[in-house]
Amino acid sequence: MSQSKKRITALDFARALAIFGMIIVNYKLALQAEYGGPAWLQSIAGLFEGRASALFVVLAGIGVSLMTSKARTSLNEELIRQSRNSLYRRAAFLFIAGVLLLLMGWSADILHYYAVFMLAAAVLITVSDNKLLGLFSIVLLASQIFLVIFNYFNGWNSSFREYSDFWTIEGFTRNLLFNGFHPVFPWLCFFLIGLWIGRKRWLDKENRSKVLLYSLSGTVVFETLSFFLVQWTSAELSVGIAKYLFGTKPMPPTMLYVLSGICSSVAVIAICLYVVDKFENSPLTQAVINTGQLSLSHYIGHIVIGLGLLQAVGYEEHGGLSFAMAYGTVYFVLAIVFSNLWIKWKTRGPIELIMRKVC
Repeated sequence: MSQSKKRITALDFARALAIFGMIIVNYKLALQAEYGGPAWLQSIAGLFEGRASALFVVLAGIGVSLMTSKARTSLNEELIRQSRNSLYRRAAFLFIAGVLLLLMGWSADILHYYAVFMLAAAVLITVSDNKLLGLFSIVLLASQIFLVIFNYFNGWNSSFREYSDFWTIEGFTRNLLFNGFHPVFPWLCFFLIGLWIGRKRWLDKENRSKVLLYSLSGTVVFETLSFFLVQWTSAELSVGIAKYLFGTKPMPPTMLYVLSGICSSVAVIAICLYVVDKFENSPLTQAVINTGQLSLSHYIGHIVIGLGLLQAVGYEEHGGLSFAMAYGTVYFVLAIVFSNLWIKWKTRGPIELIMRKVC
């Protein structure tokens, strides 16, 4: 397998892991099982919070960067126009898909945020690397400032499960840009850094060990910095405000959360590169890669089918953490089985095929 092929399949492997993490987090959320279960299980489940979805968005940025690389490097106006039109159509498709999930009652949808990321990608195809990093810095800093000057809790009820004015222009815009589950400020940062990484040789074999070392070190540094900042400022600000400003949980998404999330995402991608390189002939490795290739189908499926089944039997919002973790794991195993049966028939997943025809 060529290095470029290994790199792409490693990204699919990472997408599958991201989907698994998102399934666990979303089922835990839907079943209201955040605080139940033994402490060790809570710790394991907590590892996925805000990390799986961050990995998913970073991978999306890398994927778009690779997809548009020919147009970017050639500066061919026709290729650039075609790439932009494709991204515009994808943005429209993802926005419609996300709104449909929202209408079904899934308030934690990520796809309608993805639509904004795709629009940004279309505009930024020919932007230089330095300008990408500059925009990343502006969005990151602005997001932290917004947490200070605006009311992050506006629209939410106390449990963060209902958004009172979501279906108004003001509420939808506020949720989309500032205080939704994956708001543009700062979640665009994950996508921008993915776009930037996709332009680099970071994923090549000769750079892999450095990338893994630096990303793991960065994760430790930002998590440690968060811990000590919370400790040092709690006496003056109160524990709640200190965590609000310096924590690394996804809600509210602080600057330290974004930086730590980027580092942990890059570390996972580097590990996936090692795994695919070492075990490329393993049936299990190929099965996971095939699952990652159907990631959009599995994202929509785990909501429509997985949560739909729980609703049908009246079990939604009544399961504990152990059930949520087990149910999510079983669903992911079935997703792997489905993927490997489907891939023998079609090269793309069912939702991917629809999007391909449209976009």
